[in-house]
Amino acid sequence: MPVSPLAPAAFPDLPVIDGVRFASAMAGVKYNNRTDVMLAELVEGSTVAGVFTRSATRSANVLDCQAKNGKTQAGRAAIIVNSGNSNAFTGARGVEAVDALCAGVAEQTGIDADRIFTSSTGVIGEPLPYDRITAKIGELSANLNAGGIEGAAKAIMTTDTFPKGSAAEITVNGQTVKIAGIAKGSGMIAPDMATMLVYIFTDAKIGYEALQGVLSKLTDKTFNCITVDSDTSTSDTLLIGATGASGVDVSDNADFEAALHKVMLDLSHQVIRDGEGATKFVEIQVTGAASDADAKRVGLSVANSPLVKTAIAGEDANWGRIVAAVGKSGAEADRDRLSIRFGDITVAENGWRAPNYSEADASAYMKNAELIIGVDLGIGTGASTVWTCDLTYEYIRINADYRS
Repeated sequence: MPVSPLAPAAFPDLPVIDGVRFASAMAGVKYNNRTDVMLAELVEGSTVAGVFTRSATRSANVLDCQAKNGKTQAGRAAIIVNSGNSNAFTGARGVEAVDALCAGVAEQTGIDADRIFTSSTGVIGEPLPYDRITAKIGELSANLNAGGIEGAAKAIMTTDTFPKGSAAEITVNGQTVKIAGIAKGSGMIAPDMATMLVYIFTDAKIGYEALQGVLSKLTDKTFNCITVDSDTSTSDTLLIGATGASGVDVSDNADFEAALHKVMLDLSHQVIRDGEGATKFVEIQVTGAASDADAKRVGLSVANSPLVKTAIAGEDANWGRIVAAVGKSGAEADRDRLSIRFGDITVAENGWRAPNYSEADASAYMKNAELIIGVDLGIGTGASTVWTCDLTYEYIRINADYRS
């Protein structure tokens, strides 16, 4: 599969996070000769927090992680992830698979099962051949190393065309605090918590309540503001582990929050840039709404509209489709106060086509690989920004052939 035209030039050089080790392997979950399982081990006392899909059909892995989230912060922790099979909608077999994976990691590493978190991603409804994964846990445990994060990023890919990573460093009282994260996601992207699979690690020292609070807060500004295709996964999981190895307490630290926000926003944008079949990265800026919630409602309505997304794919400056998406959003709106712009080009204002509107200028703008669509409702101060991509023939090809 060709790499997305919107992909970064290369996987970033992520810093080593003291207290975390990684390993990856080929388990043959769905494909042979493909790295498809990763293990991360966090040192004793690491704080782990998470957010998860609110899908009513979430997987056994998600339910198990939710039950463990915040339960205990004692001892070492581990995260084991496979691609190729989501272990979702698999009934008792799904629970059996999760239990087997946790037992296997516990046996090989000595980590308590309550501190072992699992994720699976891939096809829904097929039993996970977990024995192929458990057979590799010994190898994974033996190969754990501090520099293995890129291999872990590759192991969790499904229809992704490139591995996703991001990092940030800050200085607190003269000491360095590091953050590094990886993610996977390309299709079935309309998160209702976080998105797809995301794992973030930091050497900061922070308690569970503070870490969970900042993670939930930032999720709503990043992963919950992206959409590729309006479909929410059964397996969406975001876990963050803070090892405390730096000795720097970042509780209520604004610089740490800003750095974590940077990493999360970058990873969420990379998911959009790898949207299945995507050729355009689109930022939708909504202002003038009755509330921030209404602004987000409008932004997602525009971002999820097949008519808007196909017009963008065709480089068609059809702003009438945006008008329609605003109208159907359910947010408070007034036709005669609505204004729309493409980049710096005002195409409609006060409920009417802009007096100086130029079809040629708008059409030329739509040829850019990165677009900004501005929507001002003109009725309040509510604002939100949402990110999406176009909808192309390639998206249909990928998903019509997904299980083949």
